[in-house]
Amino acid sequence: MLGQNDTHHVSYKEFRRRIIQRSSSEGPAESTPLDTGRQCEPSFEFDTVCQRLELDSPPRHHEQAQRVLHGNLQEKALVGGMSHCGAVTPGTFTARGQLATESPQNRFVQGTCTCATVGWVWRAAVQEHENAQQAGSDEKRHILQPFAILDKPSFSQQGKSVIKLAAPSLLNDYYANLLDCSCNGMIALALGSCVYLWNSETHGLAGYLDLRPRPGQAYHQMQSISCLSWSRDGRALCLGTRRGEIQLWDVEHKQNMRCLPSHLSVVRALAWKQQLLSSGSVLGHIHHLDPRAPTPLVGAAVQKEGICSLQWSPGDDWLASGSTEGHLRIWDSDITRSRQPISTMKQPSAVKAMGWCPWQRKMIATGGGWKDGELRIWDTDSGTCVTSANTNSQICSLQWAEKKKYLVTGHGLPHHQVNCWSWEFPSLTPIYQLAGHSHRVLHLAINPDSTHIFSAGADQQFHIWDM
Repeated sequence: MLGQNDTHHVSYKEFRRRIIQRSSSEGPAESTPLDTGRQCEPSFEFDTVCQRLELDSPPRHHEQAQRVLHGNLQEKALVGGMSHCGAVTPGTFTARGQLATESPQNRFVQGTCTCATVGWVWRAAVQEHENAQQAGSDEKRHILQPFAILDKPSFSQQGKSVIKLAAPSLLNDYYANLLDCSCNGMIALALGSCVYLWNSETHGLAGYLDLRPRPGQAYHQMQSISCLSWSRDGRALCLGTRRGEIQLWDVEHKQNMRCLPSHLSVVRALAWKQQLLSSGSVLGHIHHLDPRAPTPLVGAAVQKEGICSLQWSPGDDWLASGSTEGHLRIWDSDITRSRQPISTMKQPSAVKAMGWCPWQRKMIATGGGWKDGELRIWDTDSGTCVTSANTNSQICSLQWAEKKKYLVTGHGLPHHQVNCWSWEFPSLTPIYQLAGHSHRVLHLAINPDSTHIFSAGADQQFHIWDM
């Protein structure tokens, strides 16, 4: 009689054999180890695990083992194809996980996706009807357009002005990074499979990027955005998807610049270093991409845990990565040789809320999750925590306001508030608290003048706060 482990092994082999037979005529299935992430197809079936209400607890061991089994070897092989000069050997993966020659049907040529727009289209903003006066009931609320006014401008208890706008279909995912403000004050907010651009100066919707479904494709099958980031000059917007794709858009000319080959798993974080783009995946892989090069992948590093935050220091000297297991790692700026972090720090929960201090060299702030709730500032040179404050709540997001020299944090239970802090080494002092969201504040952004705070919450609302 077979043991429990042997039974599982045999059943999986039989399942895999049937899927492989079926895939010869139908294409790769979503639940198999076959390579589906690099095809740049617009279709995407939501994973029920990704759709669930995620807290910031680390992934279960058996889930992590499955991800390693189905994707880690492939992603490592992709990095392994990089030669010493930074080139990547084009390839695909067979059912046995072996690197094979790229077939003509595959859509990557020398590291560039030939399906130029991959179903993405730019759509101009449409003037919506009076949604502001029609937000009274739940029945009417769900048809509100993005950035429609929910309430008239009001004042918080601290006398701070607040404007509440609609953010329908905002994914309630602690690990996603779906909001960013450019150096020109343009807000990018991902709502489902669309990315909306909103001018924070004029308070007008500039337009949005939409994923057009193929004929016969259900709308819910399209991929969703998992992270986004503006380039430092505000001209390019980078999008990462749950299918491992990275899209680069020229916002000024409303054109898709490139579909970059990247991960075979969810892209969790993006970070710019001048013209260099770094991306981190749920499998713990960091890829460094130069979008100008024929073969974009120019460097890579790997950590054991999934990545949920990534950021280059203001002087581009170090790269910080936060993991789901609570590790904060600092990497050298030499991306071609930096395969090991130069320092590692540990906190009890995932390092998702993270940000370098703009005016204090080598200082970085992190926020603890629902099991922790501690706001910490680290000296990355010594690897020690120089100061901390207990917030007694989940810290979902974190941003520095450089011109005000404030630190801003977004929180979950119990109050779903936005906190502003003053930090003068070594003291960290709370200044005021902004209340208005009914669910956790997943994302924060600050405008270039440090005069406004933008918050997006799991209540599917986007708030503008006076700082």
